[in-house]
This record gives sequence, structure tokens and C-alpha cells, in this order.
Amino acid sequence: MAGGGFCRLPNGTVVVALTLTRPADGSGPYGGTGTAPGAPVRVLVHAANRARALTRLRNLGLRAVYLRGNDRPPTPDEVTAVLHHPDGLLWRGAPQEGSAAPVPPGGPGPQGGQAAPQALPSCQELWRPIRALLGPTGYAGPARPAA
Repeated sequence: MAGGGFCRLPNGTVVVALTLTRPADGSGPYGGTGTAPGAPVRVLVHAANRARALTRLRNLGLRAVYLRGNDRPPTPDEVTAVLHHPDGLLWRGAPQEGSAAPVPPGGPGPQGGQAAPQALPSCQELWRPIRALLGPTGYAGPARPAA
């Protein structure tokens, strides 16, 4: 896993944030986003506890989901986003490590001062429901025999 973390809310529930790789069988070419299959995506889950949050993702077909440590907990903006979504499962493309512009020779800024802040491309991307990541049919679970 690339990184993840959690935060406990005052009512006892948790918000888990994980950076996963985008499944290869997602919806359409790039699913309407700039993230290709295999690209990192940030997934947010709101659940009663950490184990249930990971179980929710595993039940959707994301089998290799583990939370090791708390090195990248959800930001306050991410917590707000997942709390205001009825499903409690969101995703968007994760910013790439080292995607900032290189420093030009002669100094970081135009006058040798501070560099202008560079906006990451995924900062403008909206949060999407988990169904958009898994494809149009989503994951219905294992086939059940007819009763």
C-alpha cells in the first residue's frame, strides 16, 4: 500500500483514507478522469470502525486492502467530503509523488525569491462515488445460487 490513515470522529465513527491503485476493469477509458488503470487513487471510507471500513472495500472487490500505520490520515476537507456523501465511499485521483515543477537554475523564483505555489492537477478534481471507480455495474459480489 502506498499510504493511508484514519481519524476517529467525536461520535465514535472513523474515516479511513487509503491510496490504492486504480483497478484495470474500471469504467471506460479512464472513467472520465485523467487517471488511467494502475494510477494511484485516494479512497475515503466512513464506517463504524477501521475493520468495517476495510471490509466495505473488500466487499466491493478490492481484495488487497490493508491499513498499516497512520502516515497519511484524511485531511479535514476529505473528512467533510465523505461525511456529506450518502454512501460514505468516495475516490479521486491521488497526486503523484514528485509532481512539482523543477526549480530553474539561478534561484527558485523569478527574482530569486520564493517560488510561486504550484497547484497539483488532482487538487481540482472532484470526489466521485465508488461506483465510478468500479465500473458501470459495480461489484455485485459472488454469484448466488437460485433459491
